[in-house]
Amino acid sequence: MSDDPPADADPTVRRGREGDLLAVLRIVEGAMLEMGANQVRRRTESDEVLVAAHEGRIVGALVRDGDHVEAIAVHPDRRGRGIGSLLVERALAETGRLTAEFREEVRPFYESLGFDIRERAGETRLWGERER
Repeated sequence: MSDDPPADADPTVRRGREGDLLAVLRIVEGAMLEMGANQVRRRTESDEVLVAAHEGRIVGALVRDGDHVEAIAVHPDRRGRGIGSLLVERALAETGRLTAEFREEVRPFYESLGFDIRERAGETRLWGERER
């Protein structure tokens, strides 16, 4: 029997805590994003990490610096179920505006979250912005 949450279960979005550090790092690394433990720890201490949890298991995370999203990731088994949207909506409720810089291959993800996306001259990464 699998210990994965049911497909129809909604996770709870809450602030990340110090005890979530390893789980957040696993989620972020699983999405092949570069973010170190010290960076996540600092953001957690400044209340800038949100996690989506289901039955005590972290299934998604959003790490930001002010209104800039440094990382957003969802466990591969839980992608496509609106967890990214829940995290973004909660962050928007707190900040009113979000920005993000990301690779072309994740553009559809940010578009699905309602970000306005643009290319910047001389840059290989895209820039996205969303307001509440």
